Amino acid sequence: MRVMRPLIASSIVRAALLLACGGACAAYPDRPVRLIVSQPAGDTTDLVARVVGPALGDFLRQPFIVDNHPGANGNLAAARAAKAKADGYTLLLVSTSFATSTSLYPTLAQHPVRDFAGVSRIATVQNVLLVHSSHVKTVRDFVAAVRASPGRLVFASSGNGSLSHLAAELMKITSGPLNTLHVPYKGFAPALTDLVGGHVDALFITMPYAYPQVKSGRLRALGVASLKRSPALADVPTLDESGVTGFEAVSWNAIVAPAGTSYDTLVRLGLAVNEAERSPAVRQKLVAMGAEPAADTPENFAEYLRAEVAKWAKVIKTASVTVD
Repeated sequence: MRVMRPLIASSIVRAALLLACGGACAAYPDRPVRLIVSQPAGDTTDLVARVVGPALGDFLRQPFIVDNHPGANGNLAAARAAKAKADGYTLLLVSTSFATSTSLYPTLAQHPVRDFAGVSRIATVQNVLLVHSSHVKTVRDFVAAVRASPGRLVFASSGNGSLSHLAAELMKITSGPLNTLHVPYKGFAPALTDLVGGHVDALFITMPYAYPQVKSGRLRALGVASLKRSPALADVPTLDESGVTGFEAVSWNAIVAPAGTSYDTLVRLGLAVNEAERSPAVRQKLVAMGAEPAADTPENFAEYLRAEVAKWAKVIKTASVTVD
């Protein structure tokens, strides 16, 4: 079966949203919309919001006001949004941690599926497996090295429970089991510094951080953590191609609304995201950030979110992942 070209697929999604929306949701919105962002100003999630928010406002003819509410790995923003009136005037822009928090923080009052309605993914960012050693040239080499020295090779991450950490645990489960050490850092920058310095052996990191290190020759990219190769590193195979079957650990951003938001409003918003990402200027800005536009329908995103919650819950339980 031939895969649809992105433009054709986008047109089909747009047509489906228009049919679902009809004229019933034409009145929404009639006042400004608040877009709560779960990360601080300057973070990638915030930058995505500031690219897409104005475009949504242009399409819907009402301003989208970005409201940064960082803290507790995005959980403070989620709690705030979950309590908002389900009228479409308070939305939440989330990242992958939205799907993992319910398993990492089991006492949370809110749940990503129960207490929210999906609108659409906005963008995805590929992750890359980097290594320091010049002797390890492929994923198979890396797996063999881990098995030859169990418990000695060190996986760095950007923090306990981060996608960087969970991707490593998923690889260890899928390829193994593999026995490695985990060293969490406070963010990608110090982890990357120690990987370049040879103090740790491997790291899953997002493409914007990985690309300059690979192109400069300071680090080697063994595999891309998605089911398709990256145009930026077209000669680097995916982990799936390299024998880690079905492996995918993709960073994403999306918009959700409080549970109970009307279907017509969700469809209207989904259509607005699709229209925003048809803009060459919006697409160019997202791509410049290392992100790939990923507009979707509310139904498709809701299904994707449920799958992400279940997938990472299994990894967190199997690997006994905890956060500080």
